[in-house]
Amino acid sequence: MKTIITTGRRKAALARATVRSGHGRIFINGTSLDTYEPELARLKILEPLKLAPELAKRVDVEVNVEGGGVMGQADAARTAIARGLVEWSRDQKLKEVFKQYDWTLIKSDVRFKEPKKPGGPGARAKVQKSYR
Repeated sequence: MKTIITTGRRKAALARATVRSGHGRIFINGTSLDTYEPELARLKILEPLKLAPELAKRVDVEVNVEGGGVMGQADAARTAIARGLVEWSRDQKLKEVFKQYDWTLIKSDVRFKEPKKPGGPGARAKVQKSYR
């Protein structure tokens, strides 16, 4: 039995996906994807599976996600799943389909929130000063 382990990252979230042959079951942190909440995160995680429906029926995917927020975890999970499907199938056409749809399906989005600095309410904004 072939088993593939891949990773995906987004902001502070890290996802590890295990792809093995099976019957199309997907689990996120031990929870079935059918009952995963919120719905927007579930739909985001489903994207690579919708782009490769035949392959999705032949594999079981188990994802462990930690860190970050709900949507960061969803982005990390979808990247890990897409990478796992490409590696499991060894199909370059599938990789191109994923890249055409959204490049973050294959390459993790490395952007982080910039840290806040002193002298203002945010990372770049500063308190205005008046001369008159």
